[in-house]
Parts: sequence; structure tokens; C-alpha cells
Amino acid sequence: MLLTTINDPQDLKKCTSQQLHTLASEIRQFLVETLSQTGGHLAPNLGVVELTLALHYVFNSPKDKLIWDVGHQAYVHKMLTGRREMFPTLRQYKGLCGFPKMIESPHDVWETGHSSTSLSAAMGMATARDLKKEKNHVVAVIGDGALTGGMALEALNHIGHERKNVIVVLNDNEMSIAPNVGALHNYLGKIRSTENYQWAKDEVEGLLKSIPAVGGKLASIAERFKDSMKYLLVSGVLFEELGFTYIGPIDGHNMDLLVDTLKTAKQTKGPVLIHAITKKGKGYAPAEADSVKWHGIGTYKIESGDTPKSAPTYTSVFADTMIELAAEYKSLVAVTPAMPAGSGLIPFGQKYPDRLFDVGIAEQHACTFAAGLATQGLKPVLAIYSTFLQRAYDQLIHDVARQKLNVVFAVDRAGLVGADGETHQGMYDIAFMRIIPNMVIMAPKDENELRHMMKTAMEYDGPISYRYPRLPARGVTLDKELQALPIGKAEIIREGKKVAILSFGHVFEIAEQAVNQLNAEGIRPMLVNARFCKPLDEELLFRLAKEGYDIVTVEEGSEMGGFGSAVIECYNRAGYYGMNVQIVAVPDYFVEHGSVKEQRQEVGLTAENIASRVRALMPISKGVLEA
Repeated sequence: MLLTTINDPQDLKKCTSQQLHTLASEIRQFLVETLSQTGGHLAPNLGVVELTLALHYVFNSPKDKLIWDVGHQAYVHKMLTGRREMFPTLRQYKGLCGFPKMIESPHDVWETGHSSTSLSAAMGMATARDLKKEKNHVVAVIGDGALTGGMALEALNHIGHERKNVIVVLNDNEMSIAPNVGALHNYLGKIRSTENYQWAKDEVEGLLKSIPAVGGKLASIAERFKDSMKYLLVSGVLFEELGFTYIGPIDGHNMDLLVDTLKTAKQTKGPVLIHAITKKGKGYAPAEADSVKWHGIGTYKIESGDTPKSAPTYTSVFADTMIELAAEYKSLVAVTPAMPAGSGLIPFGQKYPDRLFDVGIAEQHACTFAAGLATQGLKPVLAIYSTFLQRAYDQLIHDVARQKLNVVFAVDRAGLVGADGETHQGMYDIAFMRIIPNMVIMAPKDENELRHMMKTAMEYDGPISYRYPRLPARGVTLDKELQALPIGKAEIIREGKKVAILSFGHVFEIAEQAVNQLNAEGIRPMLVNARFCKPLDEELLFRLAKEGYDIVTVEEGSEMGGFGSAVIECYNRAGYYGMNVQIVAVPDYFVEHGSVKEQRQEVGLTAENIASRVRALMPISKGVLEA
């Protein structure tokens, strides 16, 4: 197998054109076989096999900087840079990361997991190169979905203005995770349909150069004539007007053409954009037929493409409840930043097509768009992953909370997310939302309570959020009739003595396991389902202080600034300075990939650790000082 001889990009330089084609076939076979056992981002990587081979064949990594936007399509890059034998550990605990990772290889020059960052990083690296008077190429590979992100457009504007030597490869497969939307997507579609544009442009240029008297005024006239051909042949010339030399569209699976085009780009002064048309999932029929499903996939059977049946999840319960609430509340609309499938909103959109808005990879716009909807009496539910809500923080504060607008934040993938690892962990939403005035923050103990919180959010006047995990639902019975919960009131599940365990969110299941362990030992702590992080149930907290309880808080979020911190701050404000509050949460570091169970074990979010904290508190004497 030729692939086993490629352990470094330099090995590719020895390959013939035919051998590169052979490698492409072997790589696709390797991906399909390996990911059937590990899961991962199959369809995106099948779509960039030839492109990745051509990039490493033409450029000299790591001296030349290859930057992958989002990074989920860097598997082939990892295979070619000495990590092929690590693929059986892909996305597993202490194994190969599913995204570029600097500590894995010097060829990973930029770490990423969120979209639209590559062009800004490329501009920074190119600027540093020029200041240091170094000689190397900087290449950013970005998808057409990521190009809709405002950050990417800001960087295009900067690169074009400065005329930096940066090569942008636009990997155009008409997809991000879901089909792309928006005017820029439609613009690229027009370019795709104008196959003769590059040929005609080159022919015109050749014709003009052949005119003997091209000089002075004629040269100016000729250049204007060539520019006018762009407008004649293509509806809009966005990239060239931004200062880029545009090359394309080209077949992103034609190895020889890719190699020749990249060589041309190397010799071109100033910024260059290569528009390569690729097919997501290429070479594996199930992935080609449904690239949304196969964007990120679990284990599967190679021959049939069958995947294990999955249990209902918190997301699927959210999705079903959205449809139910939309029938009751005509003002309800749903907003998603390019995640209609991941957020479970496809069925909602099928039933209410005029009430679902997919704005593309544009979290900032999604948030302020929702705010605008709210000013006109609608009740927008912004379904967004915790990790992506980080990108709309200013809008959350300035445009929603400050105006106290009726926007509901359905924060999906809250807490530990497993195999996607540190770039996608939902660790910080509790902390960064808690400090914002006017916000209400909820988290359910199970999927049934999630439904009631969704009802609560529809009845509440002002910004409100509920967070839920990327996990199977607990399987509890779902109430048919939904009730709005009283804002800021916790639920005492079991009365107890001396120690109270306050659980916030879906980690209630772990807290309950800890209580069961302790009960078996004759220790009976109180168990509380907090429900709200903001506002807190101060009546209950003050009762616990007056009765001499010690507190253990449990949450799947950042230890710093989270629910436990809120409890300590509450006691401090009220003058209960002697309260003993132990926080069980995620420590102050980025948690890497693995299963959720392994990640919880690492950070101490286990029933055993909670029980141990309670046991340690039992002998401590009480001495609460009241103001």
C-alpha cells in the first residue's frame, strides 16, 4: 500500500502524478474503514483528499503555513504529517485530536474548532513574516459556509487592502454542516455556473497582449476592457474588487489541475483566491447521498452505511417541545446560526417554514436579529450551542439584555461534550451569562423539566436562557400539560441533615447517585434541584445558613464564576461570612477530548467525589456568623 510509505510531506515530493491519484483512492479507503470504528467527520474529509494532497505536494510545510478553517477537515493533513498510525485513537481519551493541535505536530500551525478564523490568522502570520523579512507562503483553506462568517469578510477586506501575499483556497462544497444559506452563497452559485469565466478572462488577456501598440492610453483602455469582461461574464466580482487575484472555479478533485493552479498561485504577487469546487463525502455513496448526516458520524457499517439507533436526547425533546409550543404561541419563532439539524429544528422548519430562520454561520447577527424580532412583538428562540454563544457575547449584553428584550436562549451542548473536545466544550455559558443584568438562567434536572422550562421562558417577559447537554435523555415520563415554573425557586428533592447538596442542571443524576451512596452508609444530606442560577432561591439559601448546613454545589460548567460562585456571593452579600460552600465543577483548564464519562472522571464530576466531599464535611463544627 503506497499510503504506508508516506510519513512526512517530503515523501509526497517523490510521487508521480499517477501515484498521487493512487494515494487519493487509498486515503479514502483508509478514512472509510477507520472512521467506521471511531466515528468522526467523515464527509468533510472525503471531500478534501485531492486538495490536501496537492497542497502538501506543492508547498513546503511547516515552513509554508497551511491553515485549516474550522479544522474538522484536517484528517488527511494529519495522515500525511506522520499521524496515520494514531487514527485508531481518533477523538478518544488521550488519543488523536479531531482538530489541528500544535502539540501533536509542527505542521499544525493554527488550532481551531470554530469557523471563519483562518483568514485573520493567515493575515497575522503573513504580516509577521514580512516584518521579520522571512520567505514563506501562507495558505488558508476555508469553506464556503465559513466564508459567510463576518470575521472572514473582515479579514478578506484587510488582506485585500494591504495586498499581502496570502493564498486563500475556497473549498466550495455548498455546505457547512447543513446546506448554506444567504446572498454570498447565492453569489458563489452564480460563479459556479459560469464555467467559462476563467477561460474567457485568460483569452481576453492574451488577445490584448498581442496588440502591438498596447502602451500609454491603449494600455489603460485595454485594462478597462478586460475589467469590463468580468462584469459581462460574472454577476459580481467580489473577490477581485476586494483586491484578490481570483482563479476559478476549478475542479477540486482534479489532482493535476489543483497542482498546476497552486503552483501558479505561488508565483502570483499579492493575495490570491483559488475557488475549488468539491463534493462533500466524495467516494463513499452513503456520505455523498446525505452529507449532513455524515458530516459528523458515530460508528457505522461500511457496506450499508447503517448506524446504531440512538436513544432520545435532550435536543430531540427540545425539538418536539418547540413544535408543541409553536401551536400555542403564534409569536414563537426559531433562529439558528447554521445548525438547523444539530439543534433539532428540521421538523420545526418543515411544520412552520415561515417561522424558522437559519442565518448561516453568523452568531453575532443571529443574536441581534433575534433582538430585532423581539422589538416587534415576536418571541424568538435562539437555538445555539454553548460554545458558539461565546461568539455573540457583545450582542447578548448590548442588544438583548441591556434592552431587556424577550429573547429566549436555548443553550444546547452545555457542559462536557465528549469527542469534540476543548474547542467545543460548553463550559462557560453559566459564568458569562450570570454577570449580565436582566438575565434569567435555568437548567433542568431531566428532559421533563426542560419542557417546563421552555414553557416558563415563553411566559417570561425579558431575556431568559435554559441550558441542556449533548446527552441521551434520562427516560423519565413526560408531562402532557406544561406549567410555568416560579422564577428563582428551587426544588427540594430530599430533606436531610447537616449538609445540603445543591445540584444545577443535568448533573442532578450524579448528585442523586451520591446521595444514594451516602444513604446506604446512614448519611442523609439534603438534595436540592436548584433549577435557577439567576436569580437564586435566596429564601432557601438563608434557611440553610440559619439551620447550620454546609453546602456542596454541583454543576457541569466552569468552577470560576459559575453556580457555586453565585451561592458564595449570595451568602457574602447577606453577611453569612462563615458559610462552608464546597464547589464540585470543572477546574480552570481546557478539558480535552474523550468520552463524557472519562472527562467527568478527570475533573471530579462523579458520585464518588461528591459523596467524599459530603463525608469530609460531616465532622466540621458549625459557626455561622450572621450580619
